[in-house]
Amino acid sequence: MTIQSIQLKDGSFIPKGGVGTWEMGENEFEEELEVESIYKSIELGVRLIDTAEMYGEGGAERVAGKAIQKAISNGIVKREDLYIVSKVYPFNAGRKNIFNSCENSIKRLGVGYLDLYLLHWRGRIPLKETVSCMEQLVKEKKIRRWGVSNFDVEDMEELLSIRNKDNEKIGENCVVNQVLYHIASREADTELIKFGIPLMAYSPLARAGTIVRQGSIFKNKLLLKLKEKYNCTIFQIMLAFVHSKPNVITIPKSTHINHLCENYDVLSDKIKLSEEDLKLLDEEFPAPTERRPIDMI
Repeated sequence: MTIQSIQLKDGSFIPKGGVGTWEMGENEFEEELEVESIYKSIELGVRLIDTAEMYGEGGAERVAGKAIQKAISNGIVKREDLYIVSKVYPFNAGRKNIFNSCENSIKRLGVGYLDLYLLHWRGRIPLKETVSCMEQLVKEKKIRRWGVSNFDVEDMEELLSIRNKDNEKIGENCVVNQVLYHIASREADTELIKFGIPLMAYSPLARAGTIVRQGSIFKNKLLLKLKEKYNCTIFQIMLAFVHSKPNVITIPKSTHINHLCENYDVLSDKIKLSEEDLKLLDEEFPAPTERRPIDMI
């Protein structure tokens, strides 16, 4: 089974599920395990890999690069089969540093170009300058397309209004907004989703259920019931709920092979929740009735 794709506004397609690398590349003693986990994900069928220059100060990109090169050398994939996403620090997102940052990310990953490059979060550099630089990187074929991360409604409104000197709405070339989104953190469902720009959900498992405000996720009666019904784990139910959203991309992260396999079963729709059960989960973990600022971690 393969992972479905969704179409972006530029006409290209992005896998609806992938693997994250946050907190990788921080400990040399864990590198072998981390490389193997990303490699195993690719071997299973995952094609989207999300990373950032912030993660391990480039360490996660190096880890991902080693896994990518191993998969390519073993004939599992070609570079063009993969969808590589990285992010630039806000303080590097201006004309002074962004081109070097992007080039360094590409070198650490060993991939030649990035499929998607994101502004990690808003900083002090004007958005117009960052967008102009992103457009230049596209022209130079360093990146295929660009997006943002941790942008709330006001940020998106400002972004989409940006024009170049020819009065072209270059801000509208943003194709993705990566935000915190999981079954118990659905602030994006109130207003942010209405922009029509796909959301990439980081921490879709709520960091193993540790950042759920409503109390222990593992004692929820509905989740326990659905776990038995689908003969799977609570985490798989949580992931399946997020994965069911039509304009949302999920990037769960794990270094445990059994968890990677469980995640892939959801991302490839081997485990798929019924419309009735999705409705029950929606009622159990409702989106806010009024808009709230998006969560960030």
